[in-house]
Amino acid sequence: MSRTATTIQPKSAFLKIAEPFVLECGDTLQNVRISYTTYGLLNADKSNVVWVFHALTANGNPSEWWPKMVGEGKIFNPEEHFVVCANMLGSCYGSTGPKNYEFPLVTVRDMVKAHKVLRQHLQLEKIYLGIGGSMGGQQLLEWAVEEPELFENIVPMATNAFHSPWGIAFNEAQRMALRNIDSARGLEAARAIAMLSYRHYDTYQNTQKDVDQRWDDFRASSYQQYQGEKLRKRFSAESYFYLSKAMDSHHVGRHFVSAEAALKRIRSKTMVIGISTDILFPVSEQKYLADHIPGAQLEIVESPYGHDGFLTEDTKITALLREFLSI
Repeated sequence: MSRTATTIQPKSAFLKIAEPFVLECGDTLQNVRISYTTYGLLNADKSNVVWVFHALTANGNPSEWWPKMVGEGKIFNPEEHFVVCANMLGSCYGSTGPKNYEFPLVTVRDMVKAHKVLRQHLQLEKIYLGIGGSMGGQQLLEWAVEEPELFENIVPMATNAFHSPWGIAFNEAQRMALRNIDSARGLEAARAIAMLSYRHYDTYQNTQKDVDQRWDDFRASSYQQYQGEKLRKRFSAESYFYLSKAMDSHHVGRHFVSAEAALKRIRSKTMVIGISTDILFPVSEQKYLADHIPGAQLEIVESPYGHDGFLTEDTKITALLREFLSI
């Protein structure tokens, strides 16, 4: 029988952590649960692991939100790779997260602590490639700093060593909307604010410009409302609130004297990818990473899509990965 495109399917599972889970802030979570997806099979020497880290509002199944990158015949092929992706701690797609606004501060370091437990559960001693964009890249960098010998290769995309005042300000504006509007509508408003940071002036100019000289019902207005409503239907306002705070807390140097000293710990072969029009994680932040990670190369992807280019520019990113990994 010939293989078909649906032969290999992602497998979703849950890991329950029996021991009390002590957070960086000092609080403790009980009965932590981590939702994760694996795709493909481990080879004999367990050398084909690709760990994908998802961004703020994604889930643990990258074949859903990165379909042109993960799947049979794609750069991350389950016939060749064992793809792992865990829903981050604090999210609402199966992992332990907030049900209300009485939840402790979870940091990127705490998310990585949960990833470490999952790695041990899966009995993985080495990871061939770690890759993630935005908040996913923050988790990847934190882990690569903490365990410098774990990843053979890393590809942090559209991310940073520590979150900027600009990024924190965007997140705080969104949390202000969540605090002052009812939960569902607040999430819509927060997402609308976020879209302005995920895209670029030219993105809106190219896709949302009105061709007539109307005085109301603008395409850009409808687009903001649509994006807000779409997120409200699939995501938790409480998770959005706490995950944005986790992003703000990101600083690889917090336990290593400085960000520069922390990045110099990394021993993985590294390709840092930036997006030319990214205003949320500007190219200067990726240059900083490449300047301080030993031997790192920096690649800038030209894109009209702003920060979201790390999700949409699959053809360009695939080409860079093939060259970087010599495949």
